[in-house]
Amino acid sequence: MAWCIEQAEQRTAPIGKAGSTASGAASRPMEQLEDGGRQSGVGGGERWRLKVAGRRELRWRQEKTRLRGGKTKLSSAMQAGAAPTRNEWRPQRIRFRATFHEYTSVVYLFHPPATPKQAILETGLAKALGVYREWAGRLGMGNRAILLNDAGARLITATADVALSSVTLLEQTPELQSLCPNNNGHDDAEELLLIQITRFPCGSFAVSSTTSHLVADGHSVFRFIIDWGKATRGAAIDPVPVNDRMSIVAPRNPPRVEFEHRGVEFVRHGELRTNQMVSKDKVVVHRVHFTLEMLSKLKSHVPVLVGSSQPYTTLQCVVAHLWRCITKARGLSSDQATRLIIPVNGRRRMIHQRVPEEYAGNFVLWAQPTITAGELLGRPLWHTVELVSREVARIDDRYFRSFIDFASSEAVEDEGLLPITALEEAWDASNFVYVSNLKGIPTYDLDFGDGRPFFCTRCYPPMGGYVFIMPTLSRDGSMDVQVCLRSGAMEIFKDCCYSLRQPNAKL
Repeated sequence: MAWCIEQAEQRTAPIGKAGSTASGAASRPMEQLEDGGRQSGVGGGERWRLKVAGRRELRWRQEKTRLRGGKTKLSSAMQAGAAPTRNEWRPQRIRFRATFHEYTSVVYLFHPPATPKQAILETGLAKALGVYREWAGRLGMGNRAILLNDAGARLITATADVALSSVTLLEQTPELQSLCPNNNGHDDAEELLLIQITRFPCGSFAVSSTTSHLVADGHSVFRFIIDWGKATRGAAIDPVPVNDRMSIVAPRNPPRVEFEHRGVEFVRHGELRTNQMVSKDKVVVHRVHFTLEMLSKLKSHVPVLVGSSQPYTTLQCVVAHLWRCITKARGLSSDQATRLIIPVNGRRRMIHQRVPEEYAGNFVLWAQPTITAGELLGRPLWHTVELVSREVARIDDRYFRSFIDFASSEAVEDEGLLPITALEEAWDASNFVYVSNLKGIPTYDLDFGDGRPFFCTRCYPPMGGYVFIMPTLSRDGSMDVQVCLRSGAMEIFKDCCYSLRQPNAKL
């Protein structure tokens, strides 16, 4: 019998304790997840049931809670536990015009005994939302501002009837995605933050977050989740987030647009259309585990060029290698262009007006090296690495300031320009490769008081050309990469990706 998801009837009774252990349901040790393969399911085709407890509405009023039936919403408290005193609009200036209009999900998995009680998690979440009020607010003014009205975030509690070891964690299966609330990518949820806590009979539990990308980038989201752990442990949230979204992204007076942003961050309607026929093959996900030996071998084929101030990074070498292999697998003609999109965190790029690491909004732009498939595959690996490195370095303080000035001008609306992120569904047909890098983010610093997660991963509906770089369980410097491609191209990609003997040869 095939695996299936079966949504149990919603009920208002609280979920049971997670302490009972099913026979033979011991969680799989951490190191067994690194076997590079698929976790096996339960013998005999056991059905997966995810029972969602009655979704409760928790309103915060003068340090008291009131439980109601219906959807689960957890409103925020202020830092000291007092109720918010007033509503407030927090304009977003220009970031809403360029970032992704979607929800993203991450799931953390914990082994016992790291199973804090539900009430402790809820109290910690309320405290964290008091500091990060945006996550309990609502979008308004045409998605150009956040209303800090403490309307609440959604909190869902659920139980599973199989051990965590029965869930395939290294692939984007329906079972894994069921651990994340409303994980459909372009979600129209009213809430900006959705949390799901799922407990397993083996004593393990999962905590997942689904967050609006219009509120914050990945850097900010992970800081919030880690600070939720601090608040749950009773520790102070320090340093506190910086929420001054107006002055940090304020344009210069007079504005000075020094770079071309049309066709880069903003495009005209229809600009990404292509005559290429998109394969009807389904998009599949393949996990590549780059061991330290593979990374060392890859970097050994990328010499430091004369005049270069520093060697290329491991990330740049891996991204260049993946870009070449994906392009080869897609079978593009030599004159077709391919574009790599890689995020650049502006917090570390600004010089004249520093942006603190604690800034809690969006402050990411994208390096976008573009080249024809013939030149990309016909030249050695080091050429691609140098191209990636040069384009990433170009997104500096001057570029960010130029972008802010342009995006704040009337040209965007007068010319009917759209953010390139609004057309991401056309990226696959346009031969784009998008890289999301979480390796430098301290995802495993989350601790609710009884230990850190043993595994963290993204939950997402696969989209062709997407690449997700994740921290590894071993945290030894190796790298896990999830590559999304059409099924017909995946075998070619695998052959290319694992062939490191002659990375400088033509592909």
